[in-house]
Amino acid sequence: MESSLETSNSPPKPSFTPRNSTTTPHQNKFFRSTSTKESSFSNFPYTPPRRSSPSLTQSLHASPVSSPLHPHRLSPSKAQQLPAAPDLHTAYRCVSSVLKKDGQILSIAASNGLVYTGSDINVIRIWKLPEFSECGHLKTKSCMVVALEVSHDRVYAAYGDGKIRVWQRTWDDGLRHVRLATIPRAGNYVRSYISGKDKSTKHMGPITSLALNVSDDILYSASLDKTVKVWRISDLKCIETIQAHSEPVNAIILADDGVLFTASDDATVKVWRRNFCRGEQPHSLTVTLPAKYSPVKALSLTPDGAILYGGCTDGYIHYWLKGWYSGQLKYGGSLQGHTHAVMCLASVANFVVSGSADSTSRVWAREQDGQHSCLAVLAGHRGPIRCVSAFSGRFGEESEEGNGCTICSGSLDGVIKVWRVTCVNGGNRCSNNAQSGSEYFDL
Repeated sequence: MESSLETSNSPPKPSFTPRNSTTTPHQNKFFRSTSTKESSFSNFPYTPPRRSSPSLTQSLHASPVSSPLHPHRLSPSKAQQLPAAPDLHTAYRCVSSVLKKDGQILSIAASNGLVYTGSDINVIRIWKLPEFSECGHLKTKSCMVVALEVSHDRVYAAYGDGKIRVWQRTWDDGLRHVRLATIPRAGNYVRSYISGKDKSTKHMGPITSLALNVSDDILYSASLDKTVKVWRISDLKCIETIQAHSEPVNAIILADDGVLFTASDDATVKVWRRNFCRGEQPHSLTVTLPAKYSPVKALSLTPDGAILYGGCTDGYIHYWLKGWYSGQLKYGGSLQGHTHAVMCLASVANFVVSGSADSTSRVWAREQDGQHSCLAVLAGHRGPIRCVSAFSGRFGEESEEGNGCTICSGSLDGVIKVWRVTCVNGGNRCSNNAQSGSEYFDL
């Protein structure tokens, strides 16, 4: 992605390809990057600036790389540095791995037993669970599906041309998707430009994230042009442009109470509230949360909205806790483990799933006392992980064998993987279950 924004009506086409490193990474050890101040991450979307401190390298990297073929084990010296491990037996495996000639996988969304994946090409593929078989696709003239949202049988897809396409999902005579509209509409954009009322209806940079507030009839879109636009779903008109950050906006997420969170390369997360009495600019900034001088690339909220997670370019996942009485957010700490930028996050039940440019996904468990522990490191991709989605139990159904989740991960290597993680009480250890169930695929 480019940090300098074009001013033409046609936004630049973003690049999601990592830059080749001039040094050869070590084969057996991981070195954590630490810094007191990082430059903008816009010019380099996945690998963070590396200003390593040898004295902190080993102490900060608490969890070794593991996969369904490699059990999760700690040396005695490193085990002392970690919080007490939960009394859980963890089994995890890759149950499906699919490689299409679609280029990089850039976005994933799931709804009603269906998974939608977007990539470099002009096709959104639809997969049916639990077998994860392809059951359809959505095709347009525009390429690069950078963000997906699905709600109330409507599919919203943001493309590299700065526009959003909308489909209606129906189940009459089988699964069908009917194209409804393109946001912004060409006619509305031209009329607004001629009248001079709103020349900024269309994003002037690539869209990076989408969020839906169906109850208030609102769709939010974030962009590299440093703004967040507010669209009214009923007539697909832009009703507000929020000048959100001083740097590109990388991610947005919406709480159940309508509070909007925005994350940016300016190393902050901002919290916005909507006030219907404020006229043309109803959204107002309530608080700015600093992210320790590291650009924030991903956001996630717990299902109850009590904890906000932010994935950063230094490999840390910072989190903020919502006060039960005041409702204010306070800094709670950070999750350490990834060696490169955290590119995506997903929350389900008491699990947090993170995908990173180090080509691994980590599954974190949130305990009742607020502590977090890494249950599994899912290794198998051969490129940065760009998007993840998680469901409770087995493919969204409650699991009878224990508490667990199913995870879909999409990578820049073009592979989509489905993982099954199961936690069973008893046995203070982590192990793998690669020999049972489906075979582990290494593409």
